[in-house]
Amino acid sequence: MAKEEPTSTLKDLQELQKKLSLLLESFQNNSKVVAFMKSPVGQYLDRHPFLALTLLVFIAVSAVPVGFFLLLVVFTSLAALVGVILLEGLVISVGGLSLLCVLCGLGFVSVAMSGTIMVSYMVVSSLISFWFSPRLLTQQNPSADCQLAMKAADFEGLYQE
Repeated sequence: MAKEEPTSTLKDLQELQKKLSLLLESFQNNSKVVAFMKSPVGQYLDRHPFLALTLLVFIAVSAVPVGFFLLLVVFTSLAALVGVILLEGLVISVGGLSLLCVLCGLGFVSVAMSGTIMVSYMVVSSLISFWFSPRLLTQQNPSADCQLAMKAADFEGLYQE
């Protein structure tokens, strides 16, 4: 039983090596990889394998922080969008209520001013018609022509002097 385990492990490792070599061959035969390896950057990295490995490790390791940063940016943008919508709704609501209060106040002031103007007009109109009514003028001076003649005579006297 002890001999079967190393042979099965050896078989598994050989099978894994075949799969990895097929995988590497499929990568090397990929048209995009071939095009990259023909480029100047690919040729430089082929001549400097330590730099290529360092670059590969850096990209693999930095993928997680960059992903978290992009996720943070997306969530922050969504939160800002929702916040702006909520803030805009709040501002419009407060502004609408303020406008409603101002318009109600102006309506009350308009009614009060209209009432004051109407009462003032009625009082002034009544006083004017009471003070300058034709009935009172005829009762005080039965002859209006005589009064006009006296006023005309007073004016003529002023001009003669």
